[in-house]
Amino acid sequence: MKKVILFLFLTHASFLFAQKEITGKVTENSGTALPGVNVLVKGTSVGVSTDFEGSFKIEAKEGETLVFSYLGFGTVEKMVDQGNVIDVIMSDGGGGQVLEDVTIVGSRAAPRSNVTSALPIDVLSSKDLVSTGQNTFDKALQYKIPSFNTVQTPVNDATSLLDPYEIRNMGPSRTLILINGKRKNMSALVYTQTSPGRGETGADISAIPTDAIEKVEILRDGASAQYGSDAIAGVMNIILKKNTTFGSATLRTGITSEGDGEMYGISLNNGSTVGQKGFINYTVDFSKVNLANRPGILNVADEVGFWGATETEVKTFLDKRPDGGNVNGSPETAAAKFLINGGSDVSENTQFYYNAAYVYKKVNSFANYRAPYWRSASSMPYLSSLYGNGTLASYEGYGPTFIGDLNDYNATLGFKSKMNGWITDVSLTTGGNSQTYTVTDSQNRSYTDTNGNGRQDDFVTEPFIYAADPNVYTGQTNFKPGGTTFNHYVGNLDISKVLSDEISIGFGSEFRSENFEILAGDEASYIGSGADSFQGNRPENSGKFNRYNLGFYFDVAYDVTKDFLVNGTVRYENYSDFGDATVWKLSSRYKLWGDKLTFRGSASTGFRAPSLHQIYTEKSQSTFSGTNIVVTGITSNVSTTARRIGVPKLTSEKSTNYTLGIGFKPVKNFNLTVDYYNIKVTDRIVLGNLIDFGATGQQAFFVNAIDSRTEGIDFVAGYRNIMLGSGKLALNLSGNYTTVNRTAGTIRNPAGVQNLTGTLAGQSVFNSTQNALMFTSRPKFKYIFGGDYEINKFIFSLNNTVFGPTKFNNNDYSSTDTAVDIRTNDLRTVFLTKLVTDLGISYSASEKLTLSLNVNNLLNVLPEYKIEANTPEAQALIDNPANLKRIQQNITFNGRYSQMTYDGYHFSQLGTMFNLSLNYKF
Repeated sequence: MKKVILFLFLTHASFLFAQKEITGKVTENSGTALPGVNVLVKGTSVGVSTDFEGSFKIEAKEGETLVFSYLGFGTVEKMVDQGNVIDVIMSDGGGGQVLEDVTIVGSRAAPRSNVTSALPIDVLSSKDLVSTGQNTFDKALQYKIPSFNTVQTPVNDATSLLDPYEIRNMGPSRTLILINGKRKNMSALVYTQTSPGRGETGADISAIPTDAIEKVEILRDGASAQYGSDAIAGVMNIILKKNTTFGSATLRTGITSEGDGEMYGISLNNGSTVGQKGFINYTVDFSKVNLANRPGILNVADEVGFWGATETEVKTFLDKRPDGGNVNGSPETAAAKFLINGGSDVSENTQFYYNAAYVYKKVNSFANYRAPYWRSASSMPYLSSLYGNGTLASYEGYGPTFIGDLNDYNATLGFKSKMNGWITDVSLTTGGNSQTYTVTDSQNRSYTDTNGNGRQDDFVTEPFIYAADPNVYTGQTNFKPGGTTFNHYVGNLDISKVLSDEISIGFGSEFRSENFEILAGDEASYIGSGADSFQGNRPENSGKFNRYNLGFYFDVAYDVTKDFLVNGTVRYENYSDFGDATVWKLSSRYKLWGDKLTFRGSASTGFRAPSLHQIYTEKSQSTFSGTNIVVTGITSNVSTTARRIGVPKLTSEKSTNYTLGIGFKPVKNFNLTVDYYNIKVTDRIVLGNLIDFGATGQQAFFVNAIDSRTEGIDFVAGYRNIMLGSGKLALNLSGNYTTVNRTAGTIRNPAGVQNLTGTLAGQSVFNSTQNALMFTSRPKFKYIFGGDYEINKFIFSLNNTVFGPTKFNNNDYSSTDTAVDIRTNDLRTVFLTKLVTDLGISYSASEKLTLSLNVNNLLNVLPEYKIEANTPEAQALIDNPANLKRIQQNITFNGRYSQMTYDGYHFSQLGTMFNLSLNYKF
């Protein structure tokens, strides 16, 4: 009898404590569904997020507790009982998590900016990103965050692999990127073209698949004290999906209104529980974007005299190729992206977590076309065999192609435990980026036939010698110029505890090892003049370079009252190559009127270590000089050449940041934040202007040349749940206005530049062109006004982005009157303010199937510029149409660039884009 009773008890207990599927829906007080709410089985790593309809499914045992958390809403806990359905209503305010956590948390449909936090924070959900219709994560941010700017560079080369981006016009080097709260590796690329981002490097955020992102949170404030180097402008933390109860597959396609730039993509996101207390979520994404070409139309008269060209030569060629054979716009790109995110409970108090990603990207772009009168077969007879049938008449020039292969990876594993109120987080992160290059359809002009074998396969140095017999030429046309790699290893220890209702502390340490390598090209790519268009890395300029750093921080938060918060952080870092830095931060928040009104502010110091790229890069580079392309050099900061010309050793940038803001939420559905920021950077590192040292040649180099000051205002406003007919309308208005962005103080030229005499005197590493690229090449203001209207199975979205003016100062302005000498800074190119409208329509055909159509740049608005004068003399010059035309020829390479200059522009020149996607949830 006892055995029967025991058997019945055990059977009943097994039934009681077996896992079962719990379903439900999460809404706010008004009944509106809340997508993206975190649902976690308390005390475990098992969790899901609600879908677009606010629904969820999760495996849990009877007696366990489900925790529902959502930024801007109070946390809710519900115990699992004998039923299988749990519906939850969440209320605004109270208990919401904020950015001060090591891992920033947010939610899909939460207000864009957290009203009651002590710091300005933007929160975007995966749904927000997908709704833009943009193909990559960075371009989606461009149309959601006013202070974030990125655009494809007009002259691509290596820059085509990833476009420079920045927050608050501070350059890509000064925004720290985190993945689930851990530092992401930088790219291997340093931008060296004369375009925005010159001299900078940053993480490749375009490599992150959008479908893997649960949310992204952007701290618009200096955070070096919390996170170390690179966080001068702010921090972007990308939170990965952890859903385990449903998956989705998405098909994407798109095309421009010109019929090019076709895009195809497929992605899969899915998740699963692992055992009883673990989970894994994974994403696979494949995409292909074809070339979109936007060349200008060349004029015969403008080209006559170009490299000695006659009118007959020019007309013969342009009759066949009115665009001069140029290809510029958006390059052909193929990408494969893989990402996993997971975790598991090791014990009752310890969790194991991990994530990893790998991305491969291949980009095909083009250098400027070498017209037959530019690279002439009459002076280089072998070209007619290389790019023709051996006769001069068959030679029509050639267009070098640039092929870039990018590999990017990152991975983190760690343990998080809680004992006696102490939370300990230990992790190891690694990440790397490699970029290798191939140049095809080119030549090395140093080829000759000096050994008499009848082939142009020997090399000579300047002056070049060209062969007379082209008929048997078998010269090299494809080259491997080398590349660069970067990787890091990061160890983190973070410890925190709530000591009382008023005081909490945190402290920890970070060790980081960084490795940078310059890969040598094949001999043909660098010897003599090198591969035409992109010269290879010479062996003596290549090598492996390493450094490490160790940092410590301490943080304390004190709730003086329930409304008054004060938070302070101090950090010490020591680098093996340049020394140490100590920085601090103090922030505060005061709430009034029942949490409806919040005043907040912060003051901090920060630093940015010179990157290994900036210290060790040394190379030859093709660049523009007026309507000419010249090969110039970049000198390594540690080279003997740098010491000889008086270039000092690079040191860290230092910053001082101040913010002051207000948050206002008078009613549940309306929120407003306004924040003022003031950022001063001293010893800012720039890739200087090309300096002519006379007999020793022209060189550019990295140097701590300037101090800068940036001030501006960010605002974010939103009003949601506006009943309109049988549907609901949500409106948002946000903007960034830069009031000050300029140098502060004098330019610090190295001694070797200051000491130049005679015709070489008066040069500077930081001229008006460099000044414009750094301070005025991004919009002075950007405003985003949009609305979403949800009715029945449809969601209609209309988004308007105002791109304010950008200004460029271009080198080598000249007039048709050679007696007139106009300095570069007397004239500027101003891109006009433009409004770009995006339309989105989403239709839920069923609970599982959703169709979405996006028309980006609905009205086909294109960049437009004008030439302005800074002086009366310059104004008189451009009042002459002939002079104005010559100036426009200089900045568009004789019209080879249509809506842009070769220094840049402020938004996409591709015009209207149509994008269609189909999402199936399973």
